Amino acid sequence: MDVDPRQYEQIKINDKDTHNIILSYLIHDCYKDTLESLVASTGLKVSATHLEDMEKRKRILHFALEGNALDAIHLTEQMAPDLLENNKDLLFDLLSLHFVELLCSRKCTEAIEFGKAKLTPFGKVQKYCEKLEEFMGLLAYEEPEKSPMFHLLSLEYRQHVVDNLNRAILEHARMPRYSELERIIQQATVVRQCLSDELGKDVLLPFSLKDFLKRS
Repeated sequence: MDVDPRQYEQIKINDKDTHNIILSYLIHDCYKDTLESLVASTGLKVSATHLEDMEKRKRILHFALEGNALDAIHLTEQMAPDLLENNKDLLFDLLSLHFVELLCSRKCTEAIEFGKAKLTPFGKVQKYCEKLEEFMGLLAYEEPEKSPMFHLLSLEYRQHVVDNLNRAILEHARMPRYSELERIIQQATVVRQCLSDELGKDVLLPFSLKDFLKRS
């Protein structure tokens, strides 16, 4: 019992609301050039401070994603001095990226020394022990990418850490952790899932954003 997509066309959307949603997404994901084009064409206002901070954040995220986690840490400490000090989970993840990069570069001796100096101290806290064992376990393999822990070397893992870093920096600057677009999708998904649970799957199929957009 799905709503006819043509009914959505009866809902009027304010252009300003649409522009602000897009603006939020561009700021969140550091698409500065596209943002500047949007601002120029719509008359939206973005402060110079926002643009400057976005450029700094973009540089930090680029370093982390491209295998320069130590540079990302250094710049994060400059931009948000107490962030990593108060967020040990994120610090551990960033340090682990550098450890992995050393292994992938076959710099095993450096990886061992770095692991002992920077990662091993986290072992004093129980919640880090399992992850620490996984990372240290990579040292036992000549080709870590073929080990059972290969996912720790993947782009997906690196992107996960970078996404968390981005949200942490935004939150530190008292900005939303998620863009307005993400929040709309999250809300639509949750509402539809709740309706599906309440009415029963025979009446309303489980919600799929991909299928919904195809029908629209």
